[in-house]
Amino acid sequence: MKKELIAYFKNHPSLKIKSKDLAKQLDIVEEHAYAELKHFLHMLTEEGFIKREGKRYIFNAYKSGKLIGTLQIVGDGDYGFVILKDKNSKDVFVAGKNFNVALDGDLVEISLIASHRGKSLEGVILNVVERKRNEIVGTLQKSKSFFFIKPDDQKIHRDIYVSANKLGSAKAGDKVVVGDIVWKAPQLNPEGKIKEILGKAGSYDAEISSIAREFGLTYKFPKEVEREAEAIPEIIPQSEIKKRLDLRDKTIFTIDPEDAKDFDDAVSIENLSNGNYQVGIHIADVSHYVREGTAIYEEAIKRATSVYLVGKVIPMLPEKLSNSICSLVPNKDRLTYSVIVEMTPRSKIVSYEIHKSIINSKRRFTYDEVQEILDNKEGELWDEINQLNKIAQTLRQKRMSKGSINFFSPEVKFRLDKNGVPVEIKIKEVRDSHKLVEEFMLLANQIVAQHVQPKENKKTFPFVYRIHDLPDKEKILEFARFVKTLGYHFDPNSANKSKQFQMLLDEVVGKEEEAVVNEVAIRSMAKAVYSTKNIGHYGLGFKYYTHFTSPIRRFPDLIVHNLIHRFNSNLEKNLSLEELEEICNHSSAQERNAVNAERMSVKLKQIEYLKGKVGEEFHGVVSGITHFGIFIELSQTLSEGLIKLRDMHDDFYVYDEKNYSINGKRTGRRIRLGDKVNVKLVRVDEEKREIDFILLED
Repeated sequence: MKKELIAYFKNHPSLKIKSKDLAKQLDIVEEHAYAELKHFLHMLTEEGFIKREGKRYIFNAYKSGKLIGTLQIVGDGDYGFVILKDKNSKDVFVAGKNFNVALDGDLVEISLIASHRGKSLEGVILNVVERKRNEIVGTLQKSKSFFFIKPDDQKIHRDIYVSANKLGSAKAGDKVVVGDIVWKAPQLNPEGKIKEILGKAGSYDAEISSIAREFGLTYKFPKEVEREAEAIPEIIPQSEIKKRLDLRDKTIFTIDPEDAKDFDDAVSIENLSNGNYQVGIHIADVSHYVREGTAIYEEAIKRATSVYLVGKVIPMLPEKLSNSICSLVPNKDRLTYSVIVEMTPRSKIVSYEIHKSIINSKRRFTYDEVQEILDNKEGELWDEINQLNKIAQTLRQKRMSKGSINFFSPEVKFRLDKNGVPVEIKIKEVRDSHKLVEEFMLLANQIVAQHVQPKENKKTFPFVYRIHDLPDKEKILEFARFVKTLGYHFDPNSANKSKQFQMLLDEVVGKEEEAVVNEVAIRSMAKAVYSTKNIGHYGLGFKYYTHFTSPIRRFPDLIVHNLIHRFNSNLEKNLSLEELEEICNHSSAQERNAVNAERMSVKLKQIEYLKGKVGEEFHGVVSGITHFGIFIELSQTLSEGLIKLRDMHDDFYVYDEKNYSINGKRTGRRIRLGDKVNVKLVRVDEEKREIDFILLED
């Protein structure tokens, strides 16, 4: 009977059938045979071969063949999910006791088991197909009789044992890299060998190296890459200058943060005799120096982006290129790619040209210097800066009126002492000087993306776009419900949701809940990615958009420079659509990884800053609510910590998921996402990367 049922479901994999109908199909009429049928249906359901949906049974496709996927551990290792390779398959829940010898991120083979978790699939890990990490970073600690590594990454749920003969010169308290990891049985701990000592745990260099290792960021350049970079001459040959538009006599200047070391964009403006303006956006021509087939190029593809950790940059290109040869430093001839735009006084584009060029920057401005010139209405290059600012403001107004959304994600700036210890945290201000640069970079990116669009009877040109999909309907409904709890209105059924977003974001400007509303709005959006398939950029409201303006720190921009040159020169394409798509996917993944590393870097510095302030009181906003507690973001430093529900002794609080709140059973007190609160800092755990608060009475 059991074999007959297995054969039937395998032959009818998409059929949903009731037991009575199945009995008819199998010519089962006697009562005892029908009882046996129901018994085996129950058994096959328990084994996961079939699944029950209401009164019907259906073949469980997940049981066919090996189930391979990636383990993602949640929290401290109590449970996790296996994300199956088959993208149409549901994630499989795995209890911590069923991890076997798998670690977070490992590619694993699983078997399904009968689930006690309702509709969710549940499995056990049979074996590890491939380890994600060959090396793990952590702090070396000593118990009475043995040494072990406490991993930095909390998702590595087991300590790693190190025998005395594999310690090298490492001592307890050192931040180390452990490799050669062997884990034979789940009852035992993994074992490893210390490969590298990063420094004393807690020291600045050790922590930076630790973050780089944790996120798989290459810290040092291979020797071959450094050799190639050193061999590149700084002097530009006359033969190259003759090929380019010579703009060295023009008043061109850069505007960057005070601590910037690589300047990859510059601007200029001139009055034309017809009353219009000629605006120049000049971008470092990295593609001239970073050629396909070189070690520098291959390393740049791998890195795909520079990573900006607190007080330290892990660059995409070697320092000689990023900070010197390619950087648009003042009073030096530099090779560039220029987008030159003729505009009316009302910022309407009359025409544009895209040229390989050579410039000589006349001034390196900081954002603060330009802001001071704008505020005082005088200073060096006042006329040019003022005119560029007026055009930028008009471009911004036009962009917003067409549905561009101005998201605001506040960022913090650290002042570090000579040892890298944070002594001050400030929230970065976004001022007119920042907006000026942003608008012209957006303009150049838009023009370049439009430039390659096919004209009449011409084939589509393979290209790299920066795209942003429409938001998910469910997430928009969730967002509307959330802002309603704060007293704001958002119509999820509006035909023009982007304008709805902007109206709401304008309404919360300057209010304490501004950061939370912006953060939840951003979470409700799709993620912007690189792609060869253009669908436009929803957040910016652009039909065509790319990344062209930061080739020193982003690989897609470098590729776009190559593509534009080939398009303008009518050269045959050198990269296939498949190769470009692979670059897009890799760059998008590396970008997400870099963002996560940067956030971790900020979090660690915030934790370090607060560790000496235990017992102090702070003002904050409720930034997250879960069944175990409420997250608080401090208004002055944007540090985020937790108030555990078990530490709230004034009442018994119940989590209300639908209304983004917790409610006191006795007092009826309600605490919602976005509420302003006063808290006391009670615990800072650097090892676990946790900050704990308790709530103070208003």
